[in-house]
Amino acid sequence: MNDFTFCSPTKFVFGRGVTDRVGPELASAGYAHAFVIYGQGSVVRTGTLGRVLASLDEAGIAHTELGGIRPNPEVGPVRDGIRTAREIGCDLVLAVGGGSVIDTAKSIAVGVPYAGDVWDLFTGAPKPAGELPVASVLTIPAAGSEASAGCVITNDELSLKRGIPFDLRRPVLAFMDPELTFTLPPYQTAAGVSDMIAHVMERYFSAAGPVPITDNVATGIIRCLIKETPRALADPTDYDARANIMWAGMLAHNGLAGLGRGTEPGGSSAGGWESHGLEHELSAHDARVTHGAGLAVIFPAWMRYVWRTCPERFCSFGRDVFGIEPVDPAADGVDVEPEEAVTDAVTATIDELQSFFVSIGMPRTLGELGVTKEQIPALLETLEQNKGPEFGEFKLLTMADARAIYESAL
Repeated sequence: MNDFTFCSPTKFVFGRGVTDRVGPELASAGYAHAFVIYGQGSVVRTGTLGRVLASLDEAGIAHTELGGIRPNPEVGPVRDGIRTAREIGCDLVLAVGGGSVIDTAKSIAVGVPYAGDVWDLFTGAPKPAGELPVASVLTIPAAGSEASAGCVITNDELSLKRGIPFDLRRPVLAFMDPELTFTLPPYQTAAGVSDMIAHVMERYFSAAGPVPITDNVATGIIRCLIKETPRALADPTDYDARANIMWAGMLAHNGLAGLGRGTEPGGSSAGGWESHGLEHELSAHDARVTHGAGLAVIFPAWMRYVWRTCPERFCSFGRDVFGIEPVDPAADGVDVEPEEAVTDAVTATIDELQSFFVSIGMPRTLGELGVTKEQIPALLETLEQNKGPEFGEFKLLTMADARAIYESAL
């Protein structure tokens, strides 16, 4: 187990009806003016936003609203939000939505005290002097942004999608009401679960060796998601299934599932996040590509390309998630070479993972997302801008490797 530093200071208020406790909780924490950020209308149609605002009013907390945040959020509304936050003098940014809304709120919070353009902070500029506190009312379990120390924003003008290259202060409060997810469309539910599984796997397939306690946490989260997702899709109002999915999304991305696997001294992050890097180009070039759906295609393609770098890691994943192990020629009475047995087990593991994604409604190929072979050079151009000529940790990838992965996923 490698050294790490881990802090998860977010207060979680979890359960039925906690949406109506937002105002009292924030008031008891001393906040007076919330800048409320939300998406493109679902929280209005379902009444969630109204419940939150009513709760704020009852608690005597002033509020200003900014809506219209899209999936794969763009830097333009972040800039608008920063100007508004400065004008109103709010002391908290409150996101009501999923990861896109929360990431927008985080970007606004970190941009308010920064004198330059907020996009500078996504390109490696010096850290800002500070940031406003952020809280969230989670409506779409997926990104895990309600407890993570990062955020991702797209710049449409540059066709770039980037994360802040330093840890943000994690949200101070996260309100997690599984009943809010009953109305999620099946595709959005499935894409969120795919994103969660990818968050765990990016850490699991780091360059570190086995870390049994963390590895069991990681594979346990994935097993839970594989079990609960079909239940939630079959009955969208299955509270327990929805609650387990919502909590798994937080655990998948608050850092817990990678502790001890980081390869930088004293670091808490783990893995090279190769599949996320490859997918970000898809949704940066076309905001209609849902991040989780892109990952459901890219991750199996990456796995098929790199698994021979460390077959043992893939075998442990197959065993602990799907119960798949290489056959033992002597014990099982079969005539097969050990290398072939490992190949068969790893192939079966990747097939099983991809079959799960497809079974819950995710695409199998990039073509289903509208991506063509002719678009790959443009994807590689911005990928190299973001990642450099080589990137990755489990296996160092060149742009030629990235091209091969993209092409294999078409």
